[in-house]
Amino acid sequence: MAKLTKKQKEAASKIEKNKLYSLKDASALIKEVSSAKFDESVDIAVRLGVDPRKANQMVRGVVTLPHGTGKDVRVLALVTPDKEAEAKAAGADHVGLDDYLQKIKDGWTDIDVIITMPSVMGKLGPLGRILGPRGLMPNPKTGTVTMDVAKAVQEVKSGKIDFKVDKTGIVHAGIGKVSFGADQITENAAEIIQTLIKLKPTAAKGTYIKSIHISSTMSPAIALDPKAV
Repeated sequence: MAKLTKKQKEAASKIEKNKLYSLKDASALIKEVSSAKFDESVDIAVRLGVDPRKANQMVRGVVTLPHGTGKDVRVLALVTPDKEAEAKAAGADHVGLDDYLQKIKDGWTDIDVIITMPSVMGKLGPLGRILGPRGLMPNPKTGTVTMDVAKAVQEVKSGKIDFKVDKTGIVHAGIGKVSFGADQITENAAEIIQTLIKLKPTAAKGTYIKSIHISSTMSPAIALDPKAV
């Protein structure tokens, strides 16, 4: 294990081992234990009692965080010329079609979200091997393939995120920055936890929410009491 810096040791000592914190206490503590000179991201990791290899236990969805993520989300709108003005007005950072498809083919992926229209999806198929692994492939289920491009751009810009359980059964999501108020972190985390509870697959047996941790970029993880959320 890498040697801990003095600040990291101090941070770790503030978190009691084997203690399960309430969401409110954890949100306040995460602000105390972050020590970096930059505005660290706050992330949540929820371990679910599902087997993601089974299609009927796949958990994925979208949630709009009440206070946004604190990140400037870079949006590419791949649209036909008649939708370009609408996408730009809604705040998309990049708008176009064939020129951007070529850029992506050439390896450019300097974006966070791609929003597109059903009629354009056929052109994205060949780019699946570039976009898929980076989580950039638009999907009707997450609202990123739509005729209402402006609405989709606005939602993503204002804090709508999509999440998906990974192959180990964990859902990871960014829920803000350490500069957020503790209440804002609490409310963002609660929103995603409640959404996950609503999405519980009927095929999932036993305990559904097994564990919840929140952490910042450089801090140790803080364990939450799953029964108290």
